[in-house]
Amino acid sequence: MPLQRVVTLSNILLQSSRSSYVFNTKCHQINKYKCFTTTRLKHTKVLKSEKEKLRTYVVQRYIDYVKNYTNVLENRFPTAVKMYRVFSVGIKDFLRDLKTYISLRIKITKDKGFSKMTRQEIELFQKMPSDMWRIAPVLILSAVPFGNYVIFPLAFLKPRSLLCSHFWSIQQKLEFSTQDLAERLRNNKPVFRALQAKLDAIPNNEVRDRWKRILGLLGSGVHPKTDDVLACKQLFIDNEPYELSNLTYAHAGHLLKMHGLKRTIFRKNKLKYRAFLLMEMDKAIIREGGVEALTMDTLRYACHIRGLNGSHLTNQEMKNWLLKWLKISQNVDKNSYSLLLHAPIFLAYNHPQNWVLIY
Repeated sequence: MPLQRVVTLSNILLQSSRSSYVFNTKCHQINKYKCFTTTRLKHTKVLKSEKEKLRTYVVQRYIDYVKNYTNVLENRFPTAVKMYRVFSVGIKDFLRDLKTYISLRIKITKDKGFSKMTRQEIELFQKMPSDMWRIAPVLILSAVPFGNYVIFPLAFLKPRSLLCSHFWSIQQKLEFSTQDLAERLRNNKPVFRALQAKLDAIPNNEVRDRWKRILGLLGSGVHPKTDDVLACKQLFIDNEPYELSNLTYAHAGHLLKMHGLKRTIFRKNKLKYRAFLLMEMDKAIIREGGVEALTMDTLRYACHIRGLNGSHLTNQEMKNWLLKWLKISQNVDKNSYSLLLHAPIFLAYNHPQNWVLIY
């Protein structure tokens, strides 16, 4: 074999060996890189997984903290949280009833009367004006810069004087309604004395004798029968001693207070309007199925409006009392409003539950 061919063959083998070495080296490097990349990816995934777990834990803890933040505030600032709840819930209830009241006024104007209104709507209609007047100072002063920092805590401390029933708790409603009725009942005696004072102004006749007997029964601790009261109806109509325009100024003032109204200059007009609303509520009760259709709470509130403490009376006792009231109401018209306004004297002046509140 020629030397030149041997050299050429040796060079080829050498190059082939070098190429193989380079190829093996590169493969090794590639495998090493792949292994490193795979390991790095696994490590990255582990880190991402740990970070995700940490992020999820932090977010969950934050959500739990937000959920329990009310409890945290309540534990740290119990009075402030309670005040916030009272006003937030109360203002929602007040605005809801205010919208209803405005819609009822539109309804009355459209229908020209209360004939299409329910008992509950009429009760709300007669109650809302006083609630609006009572809460007005708080709402006005709270709009003044920094006024809410003063008026809200003050109203919270004096809820009966500065807030209306929408902001009261159930316990406060029972307590304040009882106090309100007790204050009203203290005017029963002055009204009764005013009725007695005009006995001599009645001419001697059968009606005077019947009326004298009614006053005697009330004075001795007994209530007269509704039929006997209705038999004296003529004493409460035009130009008679007990007609609204013939009542003394003091008599009319005590009559207003007896029905939970404030004394004003135009007392007779206010009394007429009160009697009108009472009659409309009575008509609504009859339209809706009578006293048998009323629930216990509704019966108690109906008695409260009409001057009877029904706190410890059974449903049947309240129904029986309301039936007597309705009997008088159904025999009253706009000329004898005074008779209906004095009905709490005839039906509840000597009632044991009322005397408990006064004495």
